[in-house]
Amino acid sequence: MHHRPVLLVIAHGSRDPRHAATVHALSRRVRSLRPGLRVETGFLDFNAPSVPRLLDRLALEGAGDVVALPLLLNRAFHAKADIPAVLHEASARHPLLRIRQADVLGPSPLLTDALERRLYEAGLRPGDKPSTGVVLASAGSSDPEAIAVIADIAREWRHTGWCAVRPAFASASLPRTEDAVRELRAEGVRRIAVAPYVIAPGFLPDRIEAGAREGGAEVLADVLGAAPELARLLLRRYDRAAAVEWMTSLARPA
Repeated sequence: MHHRPVLLVIAHGSRDPRHAATVHALSRRVRSLRPGLRVETGFLDFNAPSVPRLLDRLALEGAGDVVALPLLLNRAFHAKADIPAVLHEASARHPLLRIRQADVLGPSPLLTDALERRLYEAGLRPGDKPSTGVVLASAGSSDPEAIAVIADIAREWRHTGWCAVRPAFASASLPRTEDAVRELRAEGVRRIAVAPYVIAPGFLPDRIEAGAREGGAEVLADVLGAAPELARLLLRRYDRAAAVEWMTSLARPA
């Protein structure tokens, strides 16, 4: 009998307790969408269980296959370096534990659907789109590839009917949220909304919120959190990685 791989959701972690609470809420929503799938949550830093300790436990329990899914919106340093290193070390410790790293979550139309959900929950209506400019505020990165992806998302999202969509960053890159809000205001945009392109609360999302208020945005959406679109996206990434693992296992000698 073929057993589905364990889904290991890998979050960064934070000293802010809201971060872990939000990640666990998202994992619970994933479990509710896929009864019978084992979903575990591990953290790179600050929170328990750590990813290495969790993988050690899975190996001890005899889990054969694991899909490690980075809870990341962009393919930047953590997806390219940190997480692969942790998974490689675990594979070396537990050669019978087969670990496959899934793709990061973004970009995806499901993410822009989740962003719009949060904007509507914050008070906007679909009819407000033509008169509303949106600041797509992400955590920021020093990785040029990640920055380019955010700019692409903003351009594509603009074509769905918003007056304007501008990227902004809470760290590492410019412009900051407050500056992007002011630029839209100077261009004559009547209503400005800030959409945090982040999953869970913490230091950088708080900086985005402060920037939205400092810049004078009329609407501030919540973080993506446990949005149903995000939970479906996790399962989509899991299924893709698990399908590859399944085809690989068929090719292994008995």
